[in-house]
Amino acid sequence: MKKYLFLASFFTLALSGCNTGKHANNGAADGAAQTGQTSHTAQQENTITEKRWKLVELGGQPVTLAENQQTEAHFVLHTAGSKVSGNGGCNVINGTYTLSEGNRIRFSKMATTMMYCPGVEQEGEFLEVFELADNYTLHGDTLTLNVGRRAPLAVFHAVYLR
Repeated sequence: MKKYLFLASFFTLALSGCNTGKHANNGAADGAAQTGQTSHTAQQENTITEKRWKLVELGGQPVTLAENQQTEAHFVLHTAGSKVSGNGGCNVINGTYTLSEGNRIRFSKMATTMMYCPGVEQEGEFLEVFELADNYTLHGDTLTLNVGRRAPLAVFHAVYLR
């Protein structure tokens, strides 16, 4: 019985610790909004970071999962360390990013695992987006990565995990 009580207490503390951090971050954001002291760059970062961006269109074509593909192509821009992580549909991707005024974005130090997954041909083109993209457009929960003023390289939808 003590074992179950200990486990229940442990999970309760672990979950309450997660909620405390979440509320602390929301409180900081609320406080900044109330004082009106957020910068334009901070507002940009808050809109596209810490969200899972699922690839829905690549090179003007809709993206669907291949028959044996287990993971959808996606990425997340983490504010801590300006890190980017994700998956190309087969391989894990990691790197860094920089945001600047005018919806400018640059990816660097991108690396990927090198597994072979038959049927996941779009992955190479998806990874190339990170090399070419220099700006983004955000409309609600739709993010496009672009190069110059040409047609979007890729279109993503935000996925909110519960």
